[in-house]
Amino acid sequence: MSVLLLEAEEVSKSFAGVHALRGVSFALRAGEVHALVGENGAGKSTLIKIITGAETADSGKLIVGGQAVQHIDPAIARSLGIAAIYQHPVLFPDLTVTENIALSVDAGRGRFQTTTLTPSTPEHARRAENTTLSMASASSAVRVRPALRRVNWTADRRRAIQLLDQVGAAIDPDRRVETLSMPERQLVEIAKAIGANGRIVIMDEPTASLTGREVDQLLDVVRRLRAQGAGVIYISHKLDEVFAVADRITVLRDGESIATRPRDAIDGRELVQLMVGRELTAVYPKRAVPLGASALELRGLSNTSRGLRQISLTVHRGEILGLAGLVGSGRTELAETIFGLTPCDAGEVLVNGASATIESPAEAMRLGIGYLPEDRQQHGVIADMSLASNTTLNNLSAVATAGLIDAEAERRVAATFVDQLRIKAASVDAPVGGLSGGNQQKVALARWLSIHPAVLILDEPTQGIDIGAKAEIHEIMERLVEQGVAILMISSELPELLAMSDRVAVMCRGALVGILGRDEATPQTVMALAVGHAA
Repeated sequence: MSVLLLEAEEVSKSFAGVHALRGVSFALRAGEVHALVGENGAGKSTLIKIITGAETADSGKLIVGGQAVQHIDPAIARSLGIAAIYQHPVLFPDLTVTENIALSVDAGRGRFQTTTLTPSTPEHARRAENTTLSMASASSAVRVRPALRRVNWTADRRRAIQLLDQVGAAIDPDRRVETLSMPERQLVEIAKAIGANGRIVIMDEPTASLTGREVDQLLDVVRRLRAQGAGVIYISHKLDEVFAVADRITVLRDGESIATRPRDAIDGRELVQLMVGRELTAVYPKRAVPLGASALELRGLSNTSRGLRQISLTVHRGEILGLAGLVGSGRTELAETIFGLTPCDAGEVLVNGASATIESPAEAMRLGIGYLPEDRQQHGVIADMSLASNTTLNNLSAVATAGLIDAEAERRVAATFVDQLRIKAASVDAPVGGLSGGNQQKVALARWLSIHPAVLILDEPTQGIDIGAKAEIHEIMERLVEQGVAILMISSELPELLAMSDRVAVMCRGALVGILGRDEATPQTVMALAVGHAA
């Protein structure tokens, strides 16, 4: 039997009288990948926060390396070899990849000392100053001890290269993080955790922003960590990944431990039933809907600054047109161009058959175009604002008189969407930041439904949400197309794309390389086009 690295015994936690965890027990062994699954709001995040010291349990016991831990905070957790990788990377955007990794690795080993840095160039001097300022602003996350030491920039860069290579990331260590894509940032986060010599590595939706090849690289890293004797807590809504790497699986539901099973002792159907507490009949509830007239047509659309070239396609009322392609293929750039965030410089856009000039999001909205962006944390919702305020952001005229918002009208509109989209929240006045990921996504969607769009662009609409919420989002999409809405859906999940789309348009290097009918679109044909080969 492997050595127990971590034990949580009968852990409970409540927030404002609401139970987040009820007597949850969980154990992690050396050389094991233990998957933690459950719907959003099941208690996974709360358990992880207690293990990493971000929250304190109301009751229960935490044992690390055979020793009971009476008090734990983030610094103590790092000193105990606990490293966490989250869905949304926590990096300093104005620093380089090397500097971000160095800060984490040195802090994780208890050796970080800020001070008089000795830069070898003026550029290093500027970065040294930024490092000190950034660390000061992050004092709650890293404890800083005044001292003097010389920074060995060459060694730090060499170490960054080695760690990036270990996770299969071909990223220049001198690049600033602000220039990296979301998948690249996620790989840097993983390199940081490995570099800090974490014995207990927590991965919370680590592949949410990664493509197929990058997912495979990450899973190889997970297997490597297991072979080296580390314990990995793997949290993912992607059950194929769970079955690919997990040794054991623990299911949480409504804050309670429902079951812990060896991977080989459970199948996908049973696992879903344990997670949702009911039979899940349709994750992809595709229904036949008669196609209507053209709602959106692109003729030779180009955007030189975003790398888009001569794109022509049509989306009809009552249709879901899937947009496939690898990261960097131009999918999001096309969505932003249609929505006027980065206007096109050539070609024509027709909305409901009439030529349209879209040079701003306001113009797109006036034409009945809505755009749900990929990153809901940054662009989908405003976490500190209430559910009601978020819901009406895109249609303030409906709840305002003489420039003043009618709070009661705002609540009524929000209540309608809470009921229609089955949003789970204590009240419409609750801050959106306190909702689960699936419910935040529904609020982001409600913002756009409030303008009654004719065309709705959905960029990764189910990214990072649980399987139950995913099924609900898909059901909402089906209801919308039945009402005559035209949907352009971007998704990196091929099963979702193929199951929900009436047709699939494939992009590669900024160009549209093929449009496949529902019967033609297979994983093989889509991927062949996406990588630049004839289908």
